[in-house]
Amino acid sequence: MAGISRENIPPSPAYFPTSADSPLHPPTDLYTKLKTISNDALLKQQDFVIPPRSGKAWHVPAGSLFRLSTPQGPQVGDLNIWNACDPREKFWAARTRQLQSSHVKEGDRLWSCLPFMRPLCGVVEDGCEIKDVGREEKRDARGGVTKWGGRCHDLLGTRCDPYGTFFLLLLLLLLLLLAFLSFFSPTK
Repeated sequence: MAGISRENIPPSPAYFPTSADSPLHPPTDLYTKLKTISNDALLKQQDFVIPPRSGKAWHVPAGSLFRLSTPQGPQVGDLNIWNACDPREKFWAARTRQLQSSHVKEGDRLWSCLPFMRPLCGVVEDGCEIKDVGREEKRDARGGVTKWGGRCHDLLGTRCDPYGTFFLLLLLLLLLLLAFLSFFSPTK
């Protein structure tokens, strides 16, 4: 056991498929078909550049493909997804990380929050990789990859999770209440 260290253990999902028809199995046949559609056969509906330090929302109809790229080099970005017909259903990064792993890849799906708990979209093709010299395991024409397959779409930004915000606010209110009570408590 001396040669085994924590950094040599790959990240893995917290849950594994328990049956052949488990929703955790991606629709690989569908993804393969979508991936092999030529660009000429696709009808582009929108094309835009999002400037640094800004954001943009757009509608992607159900059953459509969307492509994200970084034409001006490496960037950091957040992706938030909602069901257009019910905004209560939204992307849940923490649960996706549990179901798929911290580094999503081709074939993985991005899952929605409770009580819906279903895939909102899937990764059909992955053309992005990190270009972070020092953390990479290998390098090819597109850039570097960590030894666990980490690339630009890692699900590590869950610090903005609404539950975390709720509990931080609750803690702040409790601290304010304690301060208020100690200030106005009668002295003996």
